[in-house]
Amino acid sequence: MTTPSLETAADPQGLRRIVIDPVSRVEGHGKVTLLLGDDNRIQQVRLHIVEFRGFERFIVGRPYWEVPVMVQRLCGICPVSHHLAATKALDRVVGGWPVPEAADKIRRLMHHGQIVQSHALHFFHLSSPDLLFGFDAAVAQRNIVGVAMAHPEAARQGVMLRKFGQEVIRITAGKRVHGTGSIPGGMNRAVDAAERDTLRAQLPQVLAWAEAAVDLAERLHTGLPDHLVGFADTPAAMMSLVGPGGAMEFYDGTLRVREADGRVAVDGFEDQRYRELIGEGVKPWTYMKFPYRLALGPDAGWYRVGPLARLQNCDFIPTPRAEARRQAFVAAQGGRPVHAVLATHWARMIELLHGVEVIAQLLDDPAILGGPLLATGERQRGGVGIIEAPRGTLIHEYEVGDDDLVTSCNLIVSTTHNNQAMNEAVRSVALQYLDGQTITEPLLNHIEVAIRAYDPCLSCATHALGQMPLAVTLRNARGEVLDHVHRSSRGDTVRGTRPHSAEAAR
Repeated sequence: MTTPSLETAADPQGLRRIVIDPVSRVEGHGKVTLLLGDDNRIQQVRLHIVEFRGFERFIVGRPYWEVPVMVQRLCGICPVSHHLAATKALDRVVGGWPVPEAADKIRRLMHHGQIVQSHALHFFHLSSPDLLFGFDAAVAQRNIVGVAMAHPEAARQGVMLRKFGQEVIRITAGKRVHGTGSIPGGMNRAVDAAERDTLRAQLPQVLAWAEAAVDLAERLHTGLPDHLVGFADTPAAMMSLVGPGGAMEFYDGTLRVREADGRVAVDGFEDQRYRELIGEGVKPWTYMKFPYRLALGPDAGWYRVGPLARLQNCDFIPTPRAEARRQAFVAAQGGRPVHAVLATHWARMIELLHGVEVIAQLLDDPAILGGPLLATGERQRGGVGIIEAPRGTLIHEYEVGDDDLVTSCNLIVSTTHNNQAMNEAVRSVALQYLDGQTITEPLLNHIEVAIRAYDPCLSCATHALGQMPLAVTLRNARGEVLDHVHRSSRGDTVRGTRPHSAEAAR
């Protein structure tokens, strides 16, 4: 499953370097480096994540009740995902698990609003230019403005679907971005009936737009030229939450892992025990961690999360329209697992339709309008919260001291789970399309297309500490160096009064 010869070249110093920096139309900042020999053959390919956020460290020492709001700053696109994963973990800390029925349903409503708005943003704004115009289209056309000019109705529907999802978030969390609705043990507000009715009135149109989005994604996928049907086909195991009976589940459930050939390898794995299933590795050339299945080790244990994994890992979708679309997706593949990444866009729009259907069910449920919203119980030292964010499985884990301050935090976000899978996809595309050829911008865009299919959020994914290179220099008001600490990628720390080399060179 791995291609180690393209991860590390034997003699990188003498090779020609091509850099894609930054990777465009993704959230956050990443780059790709290609090392080529004199014959233009690919020798090494790496997707680097070059941002550093450090949330896992500066959450430590804060009161636990601040955390659900703080972690929303991980991302402006999926703040609800982090908000809910954190509160689910802290529900355990305050003894408030399970939360009351009303709180559970309002949280699910908020979460599916997040799924709809994020999936609409990604498909219509970020990926549709490649799919509608082709990977080789002019750069000036390959963007959302080009889509709006050539396909105005599709662009408008994408905007309106996202707006609907944002409104669902607003009526449950108080505002569209960085809301405060979910608190450890429950919710701090119910849904206003008048606002509920406003959204219910929009549902027939929104469902029609969601069906049209699936039609468009399916049409674009089935219309792919033969040479792109297997684009970035990288077989991988698939992990996601599933609900009772193997139902697709976004908010709560147990972990299931399905092998690349379709066999279920792990099922019914309880979320609080995730550390018995997943390990985390690091590499010196990126800030992003590499999760893996402990039973298989870091080289063979990597896996994929997200829409393509969820759609094939579940046994059914518990809403009728999306389930009919899932069955059509499976039939189109002949019942075999599909690992070609462009199929992710089709899966993503089926999930968007499912999200709208769930929202419709919850808006019809009177429980969201009131009732007990907060549960309390025996205090615990720590807890784990796992949900399915738009990009895949999201894990938050916290420990809290007797003084209510957080003592440890571990985050494994969706893009981190997909780190190895994205690197494998990039290497597969580089080997197929770039090896031995004159490298042009359209060919380089093939690599970006493979990365975009995962809808990576690179800002969310950079939280590893302990083995990352870091240099800190403290100066007084006169510019004199008072202290300097440098930590290498191997974890060696050197302290002195000389600035690190980059600063000294200024």
